[in-house]
Amino acid sequence: MSSVEHSFLFASLDSKQPRSARKVHIRRLFDILQLSLLRNDLERARRAWAILIRCKEIHWRDMWTTAVGLLGEDAPPDDADSDEEKINFLRIAMRQHLDERELILKELTLRLIRAGMHREALDELDLNLPTFPFQDNPVLHVYAGLLAVYLAQPKPNPEPFPGHPWDMGLLAIAQSHFERAKSIDPDNCVAIGFLKQVHYFCFRTCNYFNICCVHPQLPTITQPAHDRATPESDDESMTVDRSEQRRKRVKT
Repeated sequence: MSSVEHSFLFASLDSKQPRSARKVHIRRLFDILQLSLLRNDLERARRAWAILIRCKEIHWRDMWTTAVGLLGEDAPPDDADSDEEKINFLRIAMRQHLDERELILKELTLRLIRAGMHREALDELDLNLPTFPFQDNPVLHVYAGLLAVYLAQPKPNPEPFPGHPWDMGLLAIAQSHFERAKSIDPDNCVAIGFLKQVHYFCFRTCNYFNICCVHPQLPTITQPAHDRATPESDDESMTVDRSEQRRKRVKT
């Protein structure tokens, strides 16, 4: 069977023309997978994917983006089980697919944010950013800074305070990540803009604590009283009227 007789819709990972019936079937399955994804026929795409990943010719680690798209993509936005499946898959893929760890970590961070797991997303970044190759990625540092700013927001307080306290520890973490991103990419407008915002938030928080920590001065026992009817004066006369005493001594 000549390979010239076969035409395919999509270019597979192996650009060589198939020379056996097995490889022709694999290429057909790959076309079905890609065409089903374009038509949003996820059920058919999953069936084709389930067959392809069992073939030794297919390196599923190189197609992790397709796998993430097939994992519960048709589930409701608030489906916790679907998000958990994708998150677990990405964590496994990051350990096994070392060449694309940075891309997988970006996708994992976005999936955690979408699931409302902001603290877990920041912890995941803090765990990986000190190591190579993540430490020199400005986008990941910006993600970490934005998450720290989000988590540092003041909690709703019904009492009318003059300011709003931010979490200074998280603001310091955000500042360090933004500064790191700026040092790697000096033209990163997101890092530059949010650095100014972090400084402003720190200024507001310092003012808040300065105002709330000032207590009215209470009177002490050594403080002189000010509610007397006649105030004391140093110029008050100290003379004694002796005429009254003489009149008392006169005998009648």
